[in-house]
Amino acid sequence: MTVNLQHIHPLSEFQRGAKAFLTKLKETGAPMVLTVNGKAAVVVQEAQSYQDLLDRVALLESMAGIRKSVAEFEEGQGMPLDEAFTQLQA
Repeated sequence: MTVNLQHIHPLSEFQRGAKAFLTKLKETGAPMVLTVNGKAAVVVQEAQSYQDLLDRVALLESMAGIRKSVAEFEEGQGMPLDEAFTQLQA
């Protein structure tokens, strides 16, 4: 995902018009980069969009873990199910 150049603003501009910027963040759901002295300083994002992003990251991490487990099993690093349950119960 790239940042839209229309979503880069100086921090001072954001501070002067915070209410309007918050409305824009809610409408677009797109993150906004705020700059200080011309350099990116922070990223501001509407709460639900941020939560959606966190949910996607969690899903991708789960998928990566599953792929790793499948690869390990295919390499013979697995254990029988009854042995795994015995270890879990212990």
